Amino acid sequence: MIRKIIPLFLLAFTQTVVSQTDNFQFTVKVEIPSSPVKDQQRTGTCWSFATTSFVETELIRMQQPIFDISEMYFVRYAYEAKAENYVRFQGTNNFGQGGQAHDVMNVIRKYGMVTEKEYPGLNYGSEVHAHAELEAGLKAFLDAVVKNPNKKLTTAWLPAYRGILDAYLGTVPDKANSPLSKVPFNPDDYIEITSFNHHPFYKRVSLEIPDNWSHDQYYNIPLDEMMEVIVYALNNGYSVCWDGDVSEKSFAYRKGVALLPVTKFEEMSGSDKERWAGITEKDFTSRMANFDAPVPEINVTQENRQANFDNLTTTDDHLMHITGWAINQNGKTYFLTKNSWGTEGVYNGYLYMSEPYVRMKTIAVMVHKNAIPAEIKKKLAL
Repeated sequence: MIRKIIPLFLLAFTQTVVSQTDNFQFTVKVEIPSSPVKDQQRTGTCWSFATTSFVETELIRMQQPIFDISEMYFVRYAYEAKAENYVRFQGTNNFGQGGQAHDVMNVIRKYGMVTEKEYPGLNYGSEVHAHAELEAGLKAFLDAVVKNPNKKLTTAWLPAYRGILDAYLGTVPDKANSPLSKVPFNPDDYIEITSFNHHPFYKRVSLEIPDNWSHDQYYNIPLDEMMEVIVYALNNGYSVCWDGDVSEKSFAYRKGVALLPVTKFEEMSGSDKERWAGITEKDFTSRMANFDAPVPEINVTQENRQANFDNLTTTDDHLMHITGWAINQNGKTYFLTKNSWGTEGVYNGYLYMSEPYVRMKTIAVMVHKNAIPAEIKKKLAL
């Protein structure tokens, strides 16, 4: 259980939330004010939706208005940067719809940001975002360029590629005219943190995940310290952009929870077994299968976390936005997480990820530099 002092201004957001089945009961201890939940629809652009939500929430923290920032503006420029990398690496660099939180910051640094109204990114006769055709067309064009049939690339390929992006997503507006142009947001105030022991700790490392197509670097710290950063950030008014694995069956979004349950009833021992002495193996198995009530969860260490990353049972699947933490009826910690799959579901677009799930399945987090405890900042020379 987290034992941190909650700032007084956050106490107003303490509330009790009960799931529809009443088998999960959550008391929210900290919730950071955020913008409305959005829907990435039929695209693989969770990275842009999660990070845009994170930026919108940062602006609220900075006492700016609630902005509806265009996710597709970041996607548009990221597709362009991906193409340049893909051609330079002669078709061997990753190209697709995916990305990372730093992709948004890299676009803001170079091109600023605009509102959803200014750039909705829907220029192809659809009311919903759908990028399968766009991705396939872009990839086919780039593969033809990489084949280099002229034995020397012309100067026309990149403008032609931009033309495809403009046709599907629309031409980009002048950022100078955007109401966001005068917003005091500095992308250099934010860093990404990871925790894997195949790299040295307290160093910047290039994380080996396909969606890190730009080969950006992350600060690598021990697992316990990464968790400390997440809690410290939330308790001090900062939200957290989360990148992780949602491929587990126990990522039960429709139930509003993500758990990391032990696999077999007979493998429990000690206090866990004592706590469940009154339940039959059949009932325990049913709860695990349906995720409709708390169950004992795996003890996650640096070592088994690393093993899951190395054997590819933890992969880089999805980005979301952590905006608070809560405890369940047993006093166990969960992280209140904003998704980008619309407002359907038990908690209207949010879910609760258990502490073991976050410990095991986090690939990386992005936070403001001031959201890091002083001792850890010192170790990282920030």
